[in-house]
Amino acid sequence: MNNVAAQRFKNENEKFCTDCAANINIKAEICPKCGVRQIAISNGFASAQNGKSRVTAALLAFFLGGFGVHKFYLGQVGMGIIYLLFCWTFIPAIIAFIEFIILLLMSDTEFNRKYGRL
Repeated sequence: MNNVAAQRFKNENEKFCTDCAANINIKAEICPKCGVRQIAISNGFASAQNGKSRVTAALLAFFLGGFGVHKFYLGQVGMGIIYLLFCWTFIPAIIAFIEFIILLLMSDTEFNRKYGRL
């Protein structure tokens, strides 16, 4: 079996690199082939290096976005306070619904780049 065909199959102790798709150990934080840090997976959802989850942020934006809870979760405290101050106008709720859609459509890599800082 050639090297390309060998990369397509993995056993239960391996995963594919998020950048180069090489077979690596499931516990590896950095790909030994390309050196890219791997996205952490918990409960089946990818999370950023700081532990924030795109799905959690999206759900918070949908259910509690009018109060800015998703902004506090993502570490944007100033924006969260602005959402709280103007929650009575329902404008933050409308903006949060748009952010909910954006978070759902955003890739995990883009989410990590934007919100994954420690």
